[in-house]
Amino acid sequence: MEKQFDVIAMGELLIDFTMNGQSEQGNNLFEACPGGAPCNVLAMLNKLGKRTAFLGKVGKDQFGALLKDTLDEAGIDTSNLMVDADVNTTLAFVHTFPDGDREFSFYRNPGADMMLTADEVDAEFLKKTRLFHFGTLSMTHEGVRKATKKALDIAKENGLLISFDPNLRPPLWSSLELAKEQMEYGFQFCDILKISDNEIQFVSGKEDYDEGIQYLQEKYNIPLILLTLGKDGSRAYYKGMRVERSGFTMKTIETTGAGDTFCGSSLNYILEHGLDNLTEEQLGEMLTFANAAAAVITTRKGAIRAMPEKDEVLKVIG
Repeated sequence: MEKQFDVIAMGELLIDFTMNGQSEQGNNLFEACPGGAPCNVLAMLNKLGKRTAFLGKVGKDQFGALLKDTLDEAGIDTSNLMVDADVNTTLAFVHTFPDGDREFSFYRNPGADMMLTADEVDAEFLKKTRLFHFGTLSMTHEGVRKATKKALDIAKENGLLISFDPNLRPPLWSSLELAKEQMEYGFQFCDILKISDNEIQFVSGKEDYDEGIQYLQEKYNIPLILLTLGKDGSRAYYKGMRVERSGFTMKTIETTGAGDTFCGSSLNYILEHGLDNLTEEQLGEMLTFANAAAAVITTRKGAIRAMPEKDEVLKVIG
């Protein structure tokens, strides 16, 4: 059956307020950047010619309207973007350090993205895609957790490829034990796992990345694990192979969305080449492109609107 979409993602959609200089009075200025990891991933996929849709919820406020308009502009289907009349759109204020790294202050107690319910997850809609992508921010609270688990069950029953990026944000969890528990829940379902260096250490309790990945592979049998190492590049673990490619050095402004750009680029490669018979050479090609795309996004502010074009990425690879 021909699918209407290549990827449907579910999860948080929010405004990232990023620092953008100071006013004449010396007050900090913030720029309202549409964001949220799942839609960052979709925005990159759209740039690479894939058909995407989003499942989530925003508030009935100016930020919710801005987010819907942004997704529509990016070509992401918003037919299953719900609007909550009572709870405001989630906001995140991003404090950037001199090296481009950052920390978040979230305004989400509650935020509209948490209000998605299991009843609002439409099985017929999810069946229209080849791949389903999710993270753990839609698993922080009971109601939206049920919605996420329902979506995962539907995806599994219908043989969809499932991609998971834990995207750990400690301030959003009532406890780190709960965060770990929900990450472990996600590992049981995914075919493709994108995980960062600090997340693998957190969830496996092992300092050495390879040992951490081995723990996951033995426990969950995940076909493809992609490990991101920030500016040092990335690794792919697949069928006993371990492929590593170094990162690209560019003038970093901020790192918001870099992992999502990497993730979107990698999923694009899987959609084009399949997941069953990847060679070492192909895995290397996938990582090189994804590393380069992630490097480009660190030279810009925001994520959804800042995704690179394919030829920009190829130029970086040279």
